[in-house]
Amino acid sequence: MNVAVAKENPAPSANKGLKGVVAADSAICEIDGALGELWYRGYSIHDLARHSTFEEVCYLLFKGELPTPRELADFSQTLTQHRRLTPQVSAFIKGLPREVLPMAALRSAISVAGIYDPLAEDSRPEANFEKSIELVGLMATVVAAIHRCRQGLEPLEPLDRLGHAANFMYLLNGREPTADEARAMDLILILHAEHGFNASTFAARVIGATLSDLYSVASGAIGALKGPLHGGANTEVIRALQEIGEVANVEAYVEAVRERKGKFMGFGHAVYQVEDPRARHLKELSRRLGQEQGEPRWYDISIKLEALVNQTIHKYCNVDFYSASLQHYMGIPGELFTCIFATSRIAGWCAHVLEQWQDNKIIRPSCNYVGSPARPYVSLDMR
Repeated sequence: MNVAVAKENPAPSANKGLKGVVAADSAICEIDGALGELWYRGYSIHDLARHSTFEEVCYLLFKGELPTPRELADFSQTLTQHRRLTPQVSAFIKGLPREVLPMAALRSAISVAGIYDPLAEDSRPEANFEKSIELVGLMATVVAAIHRCRQGLEPLEPLDRLGHAANFMYLLNGREPTADEARAMDLILILHAEHGFNASTFAARVIGATLSDLYSVASGAIGALKGPLHGGANTEVIRALQEIGEVANVEAYVEAVRERKGKFMGFGHAVYQVEDPRARHLKELSRRLGQEQGEPRWYDISIKLEALVNQTIHKYCNVDFYSASLQHYMGIPGELFTCIFATSRIAGWCAHVLEQWQDNKIIRPSCNYVGSPARPYVSLDMR
């Protein structure tokens, strides 16, 4: 180590968190944080939210174009074929302790699924596309099975006649969903499917860049999403709403959080300086489901909390805020929210790794060494 040279040519300062660092080119997602705009493959998230389905969005993310009716039918049929668990994965989930965290169970179950997939190590492009569809179908069934086993219930068999979102709701709750419930799940899956180089997606690309398999990619991405700084915000939102309890308590709650210099979960975003463009669609469905169930309280609390937080600290709500009350109305407990996120984001993870493999280079950044300077080794008896 040449210390003199190091002093003459100091290393550039590290960019912690890599904020603002451009790591790659991508044709999958564009975000304008200043204007609050989000596009998947050039399509506005608002158009996709109003007119599309999760199956269409998956095809778009994987292939780059919206499908024709024939392409969508074929894609949906393949997705349906991959919904069922293998006996080994089913037995693994049933053998887990009930108190296991759902995200830990999901991470491990997906890894187990890879062991029993004969295509797991097949790196041909057509095999990777097939596995991407398989992981989308499998993720929903695994999450539902984990949820039911934690309740002491048997996992259900998928209903092939239902679309992906409606089938997912059926597997979770044991009954066919209403039209609004099915649409709510479809919307949640569409809006959470992709969001650029977020932590879990970047983790997926790093793993994929080593030419590891898609199951390793998915397991690693789930591990990144599991962290509370990434995927757990909407769980904290529902806890806050339950702590508030009534609309009349919102002002006191806001004052208490500000006094202790706490954080309002579901507000602010690393990218958006204005309202998260995904939030408005979840907000409307939360209102509709609250009215449908005769329990508008959680929506009403959310409305007042949003207004007061925006008024006092000038922060806008993000996608996590209204997804909390919406999923609560859908019968989904807070501890499962991040698993629902993963069930959607698997589409984005796979799309990014498929893109990474088209022109792959291993991701290997540098770091600045800030440890001890060069020094001689001292034998053990002299220390």
